[in-house]
Amino acid sequence: MTGLSTLLIVVGLFLAGGVYSFVKQQMPKSLIVLLSIGAAMCLVAGVMRLEVWS
Repeated sequence: MTGLSTLLIVVGLFLAGGVYSFVKQQMPKSLIVLLSIGAAMCLVAGVMRLEVWS
């Protein structure tokens, strides 16, 4: 199932890029916080599914 973990990591990086873009455009802080939480959750889930740490 490395395809799903790769997809989660890519989505997490995409959301992290969105956070950077929203910060540059000075969007509302609540939107930036929600997007950064989503990015962090996707990245952590993708890395954990890779099972590199076990």
